[in-house]
Amino acid sequence: MFGHSEMLIVVLLVLALVFAGVHIAVALGITAAFGIWLMMGDLDVVRTFVSNTAYEALRDYVFAVIPLFMLMGDLLAKCGAARDIYALGHRFSKWLPAQLAAATIVSNALFGFVTGVSIAAAAAFSRIAYPEMKRYGYRRDFALGCVAGSSCLGMLIPPSVLMIVWAVLTEVSIGKLFLAGVIPGFLAAFGMIAYVVVAATLNPALVGGASRFGASKTQPRAGGITVGRPADTGDPPTGLPSEEPIGPLLRSTGLVVALVIGVLAAIWLGLCTPTEGAGVGAVGALVLALIKGITPREIRDVVIDVGRTSGPLLLLLFCAQLYSRVLSMTGFTEVAKSFLLATGLGAWGILAVMVGIWFVLGTLIDSISIILLTVPIFAPIAAHLGFDPLAFAIIGILAIETGLLTPPFGILVFTVKAAVPDKSVELAEIFRGAIPYWFVLLAVVIGIAVFPQLATWLPSL
Repeated sequence: MFGHSEMLIVVLLVLALVFAGVHIAVALGITAAFGIWLMMGDLDVVRTFVSNTAYEALRDYVFAVIPLFMLMGDLLAKCGAARDIYALGHRFSKWLPAQLAAATIVSNALFGFVTGVSIAAAAAFSRIAYPEMKRYGYRRDFALGCVAGSSCLGMLIPPSVLMIVWAVLTEVSIGKLFLAGVIPGFLAAFGMIAYVVVAATLNPALVGGASRFGASKTQPRAGGITVGRPADTGDPPTGLPSEEPIGPLLRSTGLVVALVIGVLAAIWLGLCTPTEGAGVGAVGALVLALIKGITPREIRDVVIDVGRTSGPLLLLLFCAQLYSRVLSMTGFTEVAKSFLLATGLGAWGILAVMVGIWFVLGTLIDSISIILLTVPIFAPIAAHLGFDPLAFAIIGILAIETGLLTPPFGILVFTVKAAVPDKSVELAEIFRGAIPYWFVLLAVVIGIAVFPQLATWLPSL
């Protein structure tokens, strides 16, 4: 029988390897193999168990949904979808006090429908939105925080890679989990827009307006509303032109959004499986990219990039399934559940502990690694406590997303720092500007915990 000391060794070993810098897939694989050896004491059994798990896991065609959705998103992004979406958001948000910041948030929400990857959004809008905000006199930390904070929406709004990974690990419906993320994702986007509008109203200097510290960089228009104009920074004009023709933007953005919504609707309505929908979406994205003038070389680069990204991710999922099986066989999940229940914290207290662990891990390792390490343990406990699997999944993804903005790791912050054209930008500025967005995500976590219907209502229809 596997004792408590052996269980502890299996868990501590994987944590030690991860924090020592070993790749998460290697750490999970080594720990799983070691755990099987501790139980069986036979290397042949270990080899057979690992090979059988690999064969059963990777031949499942649901795994193809990850590279196919990534291919769809990368093709659309490569042909200029991010720029068109931002330009359209720019045109339709002129009536807001912080129009460029609001356009960035709205564009990130829409871009989340296209790619489902926060890092892609952060990299894209660092090059598109930040130069435009800087040109209009936005305070640097405010602009950088807006880009980094709103990039989190890419993982909350379907199709999301994190949702797919969570669904595969917990065997919940990918389509239902996509639906569960819609309302929370748009609530987060609305909260972020509300923050930038209120902040710009209370302190116009944040967006290049008048303040008691200096002269106004805005000019009045009819009705007494002020609108920004480019600040005279001495830099050459960057970002987007002040005005874009509305017709081409509507056609381009409309086709992209129609494709993504069509794919998701087909999945939600049961017309096709997530994998089939992702395949149709990838073909549709290729057609749109060809219409917009993508070159064969760019198509080849997209395919190679998707392979480089999704290959390691599929290896991660295999190793996570192996580790999850070992945890179940050793009885660690039951022991962890009994321990948490014995603390007397109650369901809400245990949920708070889980969220706290996600916050702490988010400061150290990336989101997918956190899901692979914790979900096999936390999901059964949450189910035993009576939490809805879909609502719990969205709470977990939101909590883990906050880690993308939290120092010292904060991978979105590092992505913005690497992608932004202004090389004088410091990490501390981006972290400081992203703090309010962290609290917005936390507020949505609390909202779903109190009102799980926010996540479960759409899937229940």
